Amino acid sequence: MRKQSMNRDWIATARTLSEALPYLQRYTGAVVVVKFGGNAMGDDDAMAEFARDIVLMRQVGLNPVVVHGGGPMINEMLGRLGIESDFVRGKRVTDKATVEVVEMVLSGLVNKRIVQAINQQGGRGVGLSGKDANLMMCEPDDPELGFVGRPVQMNPQVLHDLFASDIIPVVAPLGAGFGENETFNVNGDTAAGAIAGALKADRLLLLTDVPGVKNTEGEVVTELTPEEVTRMTDEGVIAGGMIPKTQTALSAIAAGVRGVVIIDGRVRNACLLELFTEHGSGSLIKPRNLPPRR
Repeated sequence: MRKQSMNRDWIATARTLSEALPYLQRYTGAVVVVKFGGNAMGDDDAMAEFARDIVLMRQVGLNPVVVHGGGPMINEMLGRLGIESDFVRGKRVTDKATVEVVEMVLSGLVNKRIVQAINQQGGRGVGLSGKDANLMMCEPDDPELGFVGRPVQMNPQVLHDLFASDIIPVVAPLGAGFGENETFNVNGDTAAGAIAGALKADRLLLLTDVPGVKNTEGEVVTELTPEEVTRMTDEGVIAGGMIPKTQTALSAIAAGVRGVVIIDGRVRNACLLELFTEHGSGSLIKPRNLPPRR
């Protein structure tokens, strides 16, 4: 008979699983939308780890939806094809040629890479874009920017159908227009917020390359209300690239999302830390009348 000594790491793992039970129960059947992007998209190991976390979420009874970006890949492909871009107030003008490349990269290369990573971890990932089943109908966000869209009508039934079939949807941030054969490129955070709002998701997790929302002392604020976010923005504490993320959070909460978490996607298992541990991860933005963290 083979004997094994108890390893402290094994004991810690068992304790962690046991302590996660209340959170596993809490999120059973919950819809969690995860915006995936940043450095992890270009790293095979990070992609595999992210996919493993998403598959685990589905395995324990959650309904995860992955919404992804892909800006660096789009820029690389435009360069390879020799397509030059004009900019208005620092934003890329998306003309007909550019939006065709955007759709090719987002719905093709990037989307299928994430789907494949999920499937390799034992999940059942299926890729689609906001154009499928008219999931995300858009209007021009700014006529000067061309085919850059703002979601104005959401039809999430296709996502509910995929949940019922034990499938993990992976959504590219593209939307259909109301004109004939119109395609719009949508900011990834904006698309994730719109999808989360349409699903009345329990959580929207925005994975970023920063630890979260910081106060005037440079410390990460673990919990905020929409009113506090508005005040910190007015005071200039929330500034720069954090503004669009917090504004996405406020719009999602107004649409019925229970809470939005801005998370450092560079941290290993960041989504699991947020959902299944007492401390959580990143900055949680939630209405004042909801209980702390959970």
